[in-house]
Amino acid sequence: MNKELIKLLIWFVPLAVVFALLWRGGYLLRFSNYVAETREELKKCTWPTWAELKGSTFVVMISILLLGAFTVLVDVVFHYVVNFIT
Repeated sequence: MNKELIKLLIWFVPLAVVFALLWRGGYLLRFSNYVAETREELKKCTWPTWAELKGSTFVVMISILLLGAFTVLVDVVFHYVVNFIT
């Protein structure tokens, strides 16, 4: 037998067994139902406009910068307090 065919069989057989077990256990049907229900729910969603998305992104970036600056400030203050104590 060809080495490539053997490698293919080594991958195919375990995948086929896993697929058969998932199919027999009903997991594939449940997964397909989950995907179908998720698609139906996503159709009901209202998606933000481009302007709303840009505004929200700007708010998140400013919040991250403020939180980062606060963390650096607290770290520097603790550094000086620990150096002053020791």
